Amino acid sequence: MRRSNRMAAQMGFPFRKMHGLGNDFVIVDARGRANPVTPALAEAIGDRHFGVGFDQLAVILDDPEAVARLQFWNADGSLSAACGNATRCIAGLLFAETGRTTFDLRTDRGVLPCENRGDGIYAVNMGVPQLDWQAVPLARPVDLLHLPIDGDPVALGMGNPHCVFFVDDAEAVDIASLGQAHETHPLYPERTNVEAVEILSKTAIRLRIWERGVGMTLASGSCSCASVVAAALRGLTGRHVTVHVDGGQLDIDWREDGVWMAGPTAEVFDGVLSEDFLKAAG
Repeated sequence: MRRSNRMAAQMGFPFRKMHGLGNDFVIVDARGRANPVTPALAEAIGDRHFGVGFDQLAVILDDPEAVARLQFWNADGSLSAACGNATRCIAGLLFAETGRTTFDLRTDRGVLPCENRGDGIYAVNMGVPQLDWQAVPLARPVDLLHLPIDGDPVALGMGNPHCVFFVDDAEAVDIASLGQAHETHPLYPERTNVEAVEILSKTAIRLRIWERGVGMTLASGSCSCASVVAAALRGLTGRHVTVHVDGGQLDIDWREDGVWMAGPTAEVFDGVLSEDFLKAAG
């Protein structure tokens, strides 16, 4: 991806489109140059009709210690501290670039260890879950395992806030209505991701997702991690769980050093944003 930086002046604004189980991303390599992404530009690129479309936009930046630093944008132009599937996608690119099998990536969530497990499977340690109301954050102290919200959800943080509902049949849930009703709940001052989780066994769950600032998504790494942590805390599953999302499945393993997430990634295409688009985006 370094090559795209050298060609940027001649080719405009290069980017790469990737996805992890249908959770799709625009990736901009800004190493060696100023970060070009603004809230207005992120929102314009994120429009699936007038732009490129994405669940998150990820910017790769230089870092003095980690292999790279990552910045994440939602489709509404807001920032997100964590995006697990985008981190795995970029890890896959950088494993190919460096020839290494382990390294660290820095995000606003912290420094995240990454592993190349072979056969197209990449793993990221998403860190220790945040189980204090101020860290989530919530507006006031409450029982995180039993929120005072209809449906008895669980609250926790994975570098971003989560509201996890346990349901009898995830397929029957209107996840759009559930998400819209709770993303801006007054208990969550920074809004929240919303998950509907059906317990399949002690080692498997079915998950449907509403992402803060995005809407319905086919997969989400941080939402998958949060759902497994919530299920384990409730005693509904163990700590090593296969998560079945709309786009496929992820392996989530809550260890002492953090919540490890593993799964495949896919490169879709490389592109260049036109000068006319960039001017219209402001």
